[in-house]
Amino acid sequence: MEPRPTVVPLPIQLKIADDIRMQIERGELTPGDSLPTLAELAERWSCSVGSARAAIALLKAQGLISSGRGKAPVVRVPPRKVIRSSERHQVEKDLAARPEAERAVVGEAETNLNMQISEQEFRSRYDQVEAGPDLADLFRIEPTELLLRRRYDSTDRASGLLLSSSISYMPVALISSNPALLDEANEPWPGGTQHQLSTVGVEIMTMIDEVTGRMPTTAEAQLWGLPDGVPFILCRRISLDANERVVEVSDAEYPADRTELRFVTPLKPWPKRRSSGKPSGRQGGRP
Repeated sequence: MEPRPTVVPLPIQLKIADDIRMQIERGELTPGDSLPTLAELAERWSCSVGSARAAIALLKAQGLISSGRGKAPVVRVPPRKVIRSSERHQVEKDLAARPEAERAVVGEAETNLNMQISEQEFRSRYDQVEAGPDLADLFRIEPTELLLRRRYDSTDRASGLLLSSSISYMPVALISSNPALLDEANEPWPGGTQHQLSTVGVEIMTMIDEVTGRMPTTAEAQLWGLPDGVPFILCRRISLDANERVVEVSDAEYPADRTELRFVTPLKPWPKRRSSGKPSGRQGGRP
């Protein structure tokens, strides 16, 4: 799709912002390039410095530029993207069946973040909470039944910014036969959740990913180092066993500017038909 201006009678700040936006989209301004100063924009467009400043604010809100107090605005340099593919579920399941020595050296840092575990600070916190109406409905349990709530986050050692954040829920009654699963001191667990569940005889057979989005709070934007205008992708993963029983629910949030969600769906082939030698109808095209 060709870059195009907004088709309305435009105030001057929107005209300026549209012009710069289209220069970025056409590649005339590339990541890291400096924008004209406010005084230069005001002179070029015969407007006030206030209108030029408003145009820069619009570009920041669209996530196209970055700037700070005392710093000239530049075209934003895209952060490193992390690909989160639906294929990782099978990769994680295969890993859960491997010997502990193999499971111990591969985790989310390597499979999802493309980082070594030594490059990040991993934290886990466990507690037990009542299911409440929404999660009780998913797990098909009473709202007062206890869930093990596990909160995970990883931070980049170099920048101090969040790399990942998620909350997982499992029914305490499902996993209580293995007390080790209730102790956060055992994290990171080699092989992750799928191996943990295997120790109590549970094999995950289906995973459902539900994806929504929202804007971050100012506190969240600070923790993740998000520029203005960048939303969160919210992913809820629902894991089911062979009896279609929900055994885990996990909620994760990812910044949209550095996350690619990739959904891979294998399709079953059509059954082969015997050829009768007679045409079976129109094969396409005009008669």
